Amino acid sequence: MGTQARTPSMRSLFLRVPGWPGHRAGQHVDVRLTAEDGYRAERSYSIASAPDAPLVELAVERLEGGEVSPYLVDEVRAGDRFEVRGPLGGYFVWGAADGGPLFLAAGGSGIAPLMAMVRVAAPAGVPFRLLYSCRSLTEAAYREQLAGMERAGSAHALTGSMEVRLTLTRTQPAGWDGYRRRVDLAMLAEVAWPPAAAPLCYVCGPSGFVAAVADGLAALGHPAERIRTERFGPTG
Repeated sequence: MGTQARTPSMRSLFLRVPGWPGHRAGQHVDVRLTAEDGYRAERSYSIASAPDAPLVELAVERLEGGEVSPYLVDEVRAGDRFEVRGPLGGYFVWGAADGGPLFLAAGGSGIAPLMAMVRVAAPAGVPFRLLYSCRSLTEAAYREQLAGMERAGSAHALTGSMEVRLTLTRTQPAGWDGYRRRVDLAMLAEVAWPPAAAPLCYVCGPSGFVAAVADGLAALGHPAERIRTERFGPTG
């Protein structure tokens, strides 16, 4: 197992899981920790890696007072072992064969399963637009990788097929010219594909964020059957 810091409060764990059957982008696993006294704690974490990646990547955000995430973010080291059950989930999933275009909306740590979808869509040439809401730029995980995908798309005459937009809801760096508010209807109208393009929409993040985005997409005319949501975590 290896690790990589993504933000001050988020860390990626790269796991080698014996007998791993493979996964679909959007699925998750259950991680179980067992203390020396036998006490067990279990939490679910989305898979951020593409299905063809050699290791299973989990992006874990530290939750103050949590039983599992503080250990996984601050203490776990390469070579440590713990129980993993999965992959799990069959609703919030996507593969290149499902087509596009894709509209992806992430709030905070909700970027994890959408990152798996992006990692499938980009090499497959499936158009996607990602709207990512964070409190500050330092809390925007994967921003360098996402920017690299945009540059690669432009270099291959795919401009507009890979678009990533950030909105920073609390603090913005000097010279920031992007969005600086919570996602609203006007923002969705500017960033999301129009309903006529019939995009598949995936929204992941805290409950308030997910509800606002899903309701906004519906108000813009996107049919409910083209909008899939997943809620977890308190940040956004």
